[in-house]
Amino acid sequence: MSKNDADSVSFPDKNHSDLRADCEHCFGLCCVALYFSASEGFPVDKNAGEPCLNLQPDYRCCVHGNLLERGLKGCIAFDCFGAGQKVAQVSYGGSDWRRVPESSNQMFEVFLIMRQLHELLWYLTEALTLQPAHSIHEALSSMLDRIERLTYLSPDALMDLDVATQREDVNRLLLKTSELVRSEARQGKRTYSKRQKTLGRGADLMGADLTRVDLRGANLRGAYLIAADLRGNDLNGTDFIGADFRDADLREADLSKSIFLTQAQLNAAKGDINTKLPASLIRPRHWCI
Repeated sequence: MSKNDADSVSFPDKNHSDLRADCEHCFGLCCVALYFSASEGFPVDKNAGEPCLNLQPDYRCCVHGNLLERGLKGCIAFDCFGAGQKVAQVSYGGSDWRRVPESSNQMFEVFLIMRQLHELLWYLTEALTLQPAHSIHEALSSMLDRIERLTYLSPDALMDLDVATQREDVNRLLLKTSELVRSEARQGKRTYSKRQKTLGRGADLMGADLTRVDLRGANLRGAYLIAADLRGNDLNGTDFIGADFRDADLREADLSKSIFLTQAQLNAAKGDINTKLPASLIRPRHWCI
């Protein structure tokens, strides 16, 4: 990327609008690049690099309107964080994988790399909105700038990028952000019960009844919340980065001040019109059915 290119980079806004999927400007990359397993809520078992059987010539999904009725929870939950349109329109300048088949395999790999970078941008953008972390906002802003510029690298340069190192560097800042936010959320919180002491990063809470557990300021990074009951819970300051929300019950829960929650997590969960969400996230359509 040249200096002029770098100077013209448009950074994500605080509402995450640049980090939302825009399928109209993508080439159905998620429907081709990803490995599918029917047992995980996708149409069929499919190898990475093979088009989904429901992908049409115009790159639209022919069953997108009734994914829920078909039980395609994997498709419902997936979110590319806007990586699809970035790869299609920026990395490859609008040349799709059908017209330029010699670039297809590289394009699919670049999409997977870009998705990771855009996920990091999502978390960093959110972190900059969190007032308890104001003391490290400068470091967060600098890191966001660094990661955003990486997304404008050429496809060849992206293929050579050490994404793991980038994730480690970002995660150190996100951990510090989490500590600051959770510390403030825990102020005045009652003493942990025996049940609360079992909570923490990577906790196995599959099917757990958490309706009466005080989760304010809890560290649930990477927690298994599959089919967990969180109805009516106040989740102020709860860190949900990487948590598995498949079929978690969020009806009437207050997630408006939880941190590092993504659209994909919500899409995989159950909720209703009374579930309170962060301003950056959209209420899943199937919650209102």
